[in-house]
Amino acid sequence: MPDEPQPQIPVETRTLTRPTASTAASAPESGSAPGSVPVPVPVSASASGDSPVPAAARRYTWLLVVGLVLAALNLRPAITSLGALLEEVRDGLHMSGSVAGVLTSVPPLCFAVFGFAAPRLARRYGARAIVCAGMVAITAGLLIRPFAGGTPAFLAASAFALMGIAVSNVLMPVIVKRYFPDRVGTMTGLYSMALAFGTAVAAAATVPMTEALGGSWRTGLGIWAVLAAVAVLPWLGLVRDRGAAQPSDRGLSGREPSGRGPSGGAPAAPGPATGEAPGLRLGRSRTAWALACFFGLQATGAYITMGWMPQVFRDAGVPAGTAGLLLAVTMVMGVPLAFVIPGLAARMRNQGPIVVGLGICGLTAFSGLYFAPAGGAWLWAVLLGISNCSFPLALTMIGMRSRSGAGVVRLSAFAQSTGYLISIPGPLLVGVLYQHTGGWGLPIALMAGFLVPQMVAGVIAGQDRTIEDEARMRD
Repeated sequence: MPDEPQPQIPVETRTLTRPTASTAASAPESGSAPGSVPVPVPVSASASGDSPVPAAARRYTWLLVVGLVLAALNLRPAITSLGALLEEVRDGLHMSGSVAGVLTSVPPLCFAVFGFAAPRLARRYGARAIVCAGMVAITAGLLIRPFAGGTPAFLAASAFALMGIAVSNVLMPVIVKRYFPDRVGTMTGLYSMALAFGTAVAAAATVPMTEALGGSWRTGLGIWAVLAAVAVLPWLGLVRDRGAAQPSDRGLSGREPSGRGPSGGAPAAPGPATGEAPGLRLGRSRTAWALACFFGLQATGAYITMGWMPQVFRDAGVPAGTAGLLLAVTMVMGVPLAFVIPGLAARMRNQGPIVVGLGICGLTAFSGLYFAPAGGAWLWAVLLGISNCSFPLALTMIGMRSRSGAGVVRLSAFAQSTGYLISIPGPLLVGVLYQHTGGWGLPIALMAGFLVPQMVAGVIAGQDRTIEDEARMRD
């Protein structure tokens, strides 16, 4: 695969369209004819005059980047802040170990259920509007959750916040593919890095902030609603800004909603980008299923880590504050690596070697947790953090395994929603084993066992082919 173009500051351009037989880049937008792709054409100062369009385009691009980063920062604090205070929440709401296991299984369940709805909602209302609504839901859920009077209300408020996270999870790769088609690796790395940073900060800061704010776990969980509220602001601007220089994101099905051409005239002839995605049968795609299994198994490990790792360290004699820092170390490893790995993966024809390397780090970490959880705690935390970078790798492969934006929409929804369904039993099973065995030996062995099929699925998903290629081979 050729080197990925480096990020460039937008220049003054006039966007034209031309027919193309290629299915690369993104699906056609509502403002351009199906089967056409945007063609940036430099505009000289004399030609452009005092037109405000170039400045508006630059402003919109940077606002979109800020929105992506702030949204990514909010995709995990609802989970890792709870993991840091899980023991206090269990005591406050009188939860058993099995119920706590259910609680740690709620995120993948919500991601699976609501993730399936994301493409349909985006087609109807636009991806930007749905991500904006997702940030609002996260804010409301995090604000309501700490003041729930019992376990059912706590679970319901958590689910509401996770609903917002779920739709944003699915649509982030889609927005990157649509607005930055030649910088998929770079932009995926940027928001994955922000996601990892938000995860780490929530893990590290929740316990100290709770103590500084009076020691109530309710305050410690509720404070994260402020960060989510900040993320709403740029997306409100993006939804309101309908500048002509920016493509619409309603045409996520790959078709012009009205069936008309760019000027409302006769319908344009459908090109490959419009014809391929709607006819794809992802249930028959080996690549789609491999991606779903890889995504689901890495999510299993990630949510077990976020939900239970602080408790593993605390049961080994590590103080609560230090256990939160250890989880933060695990999460913060994803900050630099989440930026490096997508770019590296985008330059490789086969991502299998990266998959295997990350899996070996995870197996080493779980072996250490089994034999010496407290003695090598910091090393195990670092290795787990490296292993958890399978998430940005999975997102990058989703963007690389389809030739069109419409195909990425469907593949992202399929891989993430099916993957999260696969991941649901893992955290629950760990909680049940922990309660019934009274220790972490068997649960840790189970966590390590999940890595073997994860590596197998990842190697298959990393092969250099697309879902459109598979569809043509079947036909």
